[in-house]
Amino acid sequence: MTVDDLERLPDDGRRYELVDGRLDVSPAPVSAHSLTEARLCQYLGFELAPAEFIVMQGAGINFNADRTHHRIPDVVVLNETDFEQPYLTRPPLLAIEVVSRESVLRDHHIKFREYAEFGIQAYWIVTPDDEKPGILEFRLKDGEYREVQQVIGEDVFATDFPFPVKLVPYWLLAKGPWRKRIGGEDD
Repeated sequence: MTVDDLERLPDDGRRYELVDGRLDVSPAPVSAHSLTEARLCQYLGFELAPAEFIVMQGAGINFNADRTHHRIPDVVVLNETDFEQPYLTRPPLLAIEVVSRESVLRDHHIKFREYAEFGIQAYWIVTPDDEKPGILEFRLKDGEYREVQQVIGEDVFATDFPFPVKLVPYWLLAKGPWRKRIGGEDD
């Protein structure tokens, strides 16, 4: 299969990706996954990203010229100059995957390897768990991802790439004043 074949599949809420010409189907995300994705996009895109950056949900990326390897990270951050239509063909600066029960192996191992090989400079794996929400940050060094940090719960995740970010994993899913508290600031 190629990306052209994906365009003929039903728009049924599932995520259709390609791995070496084979279809990889993920179920529609549950509400905790969707809320986490939306808050990440809102906070990074509208509150933190400098004007020359784009933060997007659901951006398709063609990993090869024959268009048989196509992934859709939950959230990507890219330079505005790297935006392409209909799909990205250059590595974004950051790919974020929000883990669901069905995606643990894919996000922690398969996409981990694929994103590194494609040259995505940073990769976050976000766990939207009520009791232990967390963020794992990896950076590309010598073609492989190295863990930079793991932050859980109400501790502050702080990074400088692709731009300065402070983020409390707890507020990606918690009820209450998340907009006010997600960056780690007190009332």
